[in-house]
Amino acid sequence: MKNILLASTSALFGEDYLVYLKPYIADLFSGADEIIFVPFARPGGISHDDYTKKVADAFSVMDIRVTGLHTFEDPAAAVRKAKGFFTGGGNTFLLVKTLHERDLMNALKEAVEKGAPYLGTSAGSNIGGLTMHTTNDMPIVLPPSLNTMGLVPFNLNPHYLDPDPNSKHNGETRETRIKEFHTQHAMPVIGLREGSWIRVQGETVTTEGLFGSRIFEQGRDAYEVAPGNRLLF
Repeated sequence: MKNILLASTSALFGEDYLVYLKPYIADLFSGADEIIFVPFARPGGISHDDYTKKVADAFSVMDIRVTGLHTFEDPAAAVRKAKGFFTGGGNTFLLVKTLHERDLMNALKEAVEKGAPYLGTSAGSNIGGLTMHTTNDMPIVLPPSLNTMGLVPFNLNPHYLDPDPNSKHNGETRETRIKEFHTQHAMPVIGLREGSWIRVQGETVTTEGLFGSRIFEQGRDAYEVAPGNRLLF
């Protein structure tokens, strides 16, 4: 059965990497002593090796060994054999382009749908949705497709920000951008605030974390769902 955690962010303000998620990561990867890390989003341009080391250091305290997907001679074969996966944040366009060009998007999807546990944060969560259309990232590269794994029947908007009534910024809000998306597409979008995540266990999909999630559906006003509620799209 599917065993998935899609989080808005890898670190809360003022905290170290993955600290707030550690109890949930331990539960997600229970029984797995090694996982594959997908480093292709490269936040800030960090190298694949340096990104993997950062993740490996964080997972070492949980006695889980981490190997970067980029290090395998046959990455597709490695994906099929893996005990679990983590895809970190960074640029979603670059992540999606790399996965498609290396024929890894479908391989990863198939492995997760067969039960390999999957953790995503930020860009790594975006690719759990149906498409990457609702990312906040700049299109620094052009992927051959915007389709992603479709592990959940909706799209995600990690790092979702509510409008600040005191702000003098004149640009569009996240809600405005998602409404624009819904003039062209019908799929629901979940706005994930920092500290919130989606949990998938088998066919059960729930909102979890420190805060509620903002739900956007075409033709409806946006609404709130508190942590612990099941999503029935």
